[in-house]
Amino acid sequence: MSQPKNDPKTRRVAIVEDDSGLREQLQNILKSAPGLCCAGTFGSAEKALEGMVAVRPDVILMDINLPGMSGIECVARLRMDLPDAHVIMLTVYEDSESIFEALKAGADGYLVKSSPTEVLLRAIDDVYQGGAPMSSHIARKVVRQFRQPGPEPVKDEPEGLAPREREVLNLLASGFVYKEIADQLKIGTETVKTYVKNICRKLHVRNRLEAVARYGHK
Repeated sequence: MSQPKNDPKTRRVAIVEDDSGLREQLQNILKSAPGLCCAGTFGSAEKALEGMVAVRPDVILMDINLPGMSGIECVARLRMDLPDAHVIMLTVYEDSESIFEALKAGADGYLVKSSPTEVLLRAIDDVYQGGAPMSSHIARKVVRQFRQPGPEPVKDEPEGLAPREREVLNLLASGFVYKEIADQLKIGTETVKTYVKNICRKLHVRNRLEAVARYGHK
C-alpha cells in the first residue's frame, strides 16, 4: 500500500482490481498525478470490505468482474460504510446491463479499462466534483429506466423539497457538478453534498442520478 501525500487537499483514491499488473499500473498513475494519492489497493471484493473503511478514500476505482464477490455487490455493501465515497466502475467491455446494475448499486460512473491516463484522471476529478462519468448510451439507458412509472409515494412521507433543495436539484438536472453549484449559490461544496443527501432521502432514491431522473419525470 502506498503512503498518502501529506497535503490535506490531496484526493485519496483506492483501487479494487484482481489483475496485479493493472493494479500496479493504476497505482503508478495515481502516484505521479498532482493532487492524487493511492490510499490503498485491494485484490478482491472481500479484501476491500475488510480494509476499505480504514483508508477512507474519496474515490474508489472498482473492477466489476472480481473473483468471488462481484464488484457490483461490493459497491452496494461499501455504500453502507462509506456513503461519501465516489465510485467509478472499471470494466473491459461496455456491458450495458452490468454497468446499469452497478449504477443502481450506488456507483457514480464507469470507465473502460483501456481508457487513456488523461481520461482516467479527468473521470476521477469529474466524479469528485459531483459528476457522473459514463458514455451517452449508458446515460440514456439509466434515464429511460428511472423514468418508467413507479408506485406513488406514501402521502405522509417527507417527499417535499425545501426551496434551496429544489435549486440544487435543478442545477444537478442542468448538468452542473458540485463545485459549480456551490459557486452559483455561494455556498460550500460540502453544503451542496448535504443538500444532495437530503434530496435523495426525501425522493426515496439512492443517488443523484436517480434523483435527477425522477425530477425530470415529475
